[in-house]
Amino acid sequence: MFFKKKNIRFKDLFPSLNLKKNFLVKDIKPLTSANKNEITFFDSIIYKDSAIKTKASACITTAKLEKFLPKDIEKIIVKNVLFELAKVTKLIYPYSDTDYPDLTAKKPKNSDYKKVRFGNNVLIGKNVKIGKNSIIGSNSIIEHDVRIGNDCVIGSGVIIKNTLIGDNVVIQDGCKIGQKGFGFLPIKDKNIKFPHIGKVSIKDNVEIAASCTIDRGSIDDTIIGKNTYLDNQVHVAHNVKIGSNCMIAGQVGFAGSSNIGNNVSIGGQAGISGHLKIGNNVKIGGGSGVVKDIKDNQIVMGYPAVNIKDFLKNNKKYNE
Repeated sequence: MFFKKKNIRFKDLFPSLNLKKNFLVKDIKPLTSANKNEITFFDSIIYKDSAIKTKASACITTAKLEKFLPKDIEKIIVKNVLFELAKVTKLIYPYSDTDYPDLTAKKPKNSDYKKVRFGNNVLIGKNVKIGKNSIIGSNSIIEHDVRIGNDCVIGSGVIIKNTLIGDNVVIQDGCKIGQKGFGFLPIKDKNIKFPHIGKVSIKDNVEIAASCTIDRGSIDDTIIGKNTYLDNQVHVAHNVKIGSNCMIAGQVGFAGSSNIGNNVSIGGQAGISGHLKIGNNVKIGGGSGVVKDIKDNQIVMGYPAVNIKDFLKNNKKYNE
């Protein structure tokens, strides 16, 4: 809904290949959510279980991985999946690899937002919807097609784009939400920008403190679950999914495509590597570096993060 899409047929994306299907491409989606007439991608064995069940019509993958895909799916065999995916996404969504300023943003008319209060110098883009009793602080910009629910408080100096926000959400001063993530592919001494066509979804009763940055998804979405609180200067990279009732302290960083369970607490300045799965009811100590999956109900600390008992035992030996 946030990016202009070209109508293009499947064979036109891969003119050098002898393909059987030639459907009008509906979209590009992850393995788990792709359906008929949509393209997906499969670039790592860690997603094998999702690949087996995908309902996509076509999949960009490698010769080593194609055997895990359903028989009826059209397989595009390549050497570098992400490079080919970037090229195809750019063809379908030509303006998704650069964040262009929203030139439709203007001072809001009171007649359009009768039950919304605005500070000074607020700019609102086309087709923005803001629920009743919400407040938008001074010098904030809400770009085109953004949805903000009822009873929300948006601070001053906030920029929101490519985002859907639920009810009773608080976003404090200086936050930047929905911008393009850090996606580059180094190919032959050149960095190829990876398009980001996903969005940010912020559920009800979330609070995001000052100067946080939340990147939109690349092919998937970035999601912040209900009643989750983020402290100051937290960075959430593309495709990260944070569950409900989580408490994230200041300066925590989430690398792309990690999934965080419900009721997770993370201490300040901890770092979560990409493509990890953090279970429910997990507690991560401040300053920790998480580089492996964590199962439910674990308490971890240190770098690399280990079970709290092992951390204390090792720390005691070191001090002795």
